[in-house]
Amino acid sequence: MNESTQPGDEVATGSSASGAGVAAETALAAAEAKAQENWNSYRRAVAELDNYRKRMDRELDNARKYAIERFAQELVPVSDALEAGIKSGAANPAALLEGAQATLRELQRAFDKAGIKIIDPIGQPFDPNWHEAMAVQESREQPANTVLAVIQKGYSLNGRLLRPARVLVSKAPGEAN
Repeated sequence: MNESTQPGDEVATGSSASGAGVAAETALAAAEAKAQENWNSYRRAVAELDNYRKRMDRELDNARKYAIERFAQELVPVSDALEAGIKSGAANPAALLEGAQATLRELQRAFDKAGIKIIDPIGQPFDPNWHEAMAVQESREQPANTVLAVIQKGYSLNGRLLRPARVLVSKAPGEAN
């Protein structure tokens, strides 16, 4: 042995190497535990996302199926009134007219509750966004491009056009189509 190395030094070096191995094994075990914890967290997050997606699909499907449920509930009395009017109308035609008018009032109440508005633009300026011109007629009483008559009422749902009103529109006398 030379002077720089002592027999005790070899033992110390050997024990420090084994201490470093233990520390490395401890660090490796801690890293593996952390990796397993992260893997489990990832799997839980994926499962939660999958469950959320399935729940949203079910809710969307139910929303599509039952979106008109309230409106349908409002239409049931309209059907009842129509049936009653038809039954009573067989014996009395005046009762049939009265029943039809009552049914129309019930239907209009159902429309109001559902947000359906009737477009009846008589006397208003023609608006191609809400009206469909079926014919043009000369008029001295109304300015040009005014709705003279409604051939078929239009309808909107909460501000969105369902069906345009079909109308007769005025034009100035002598004006070409």
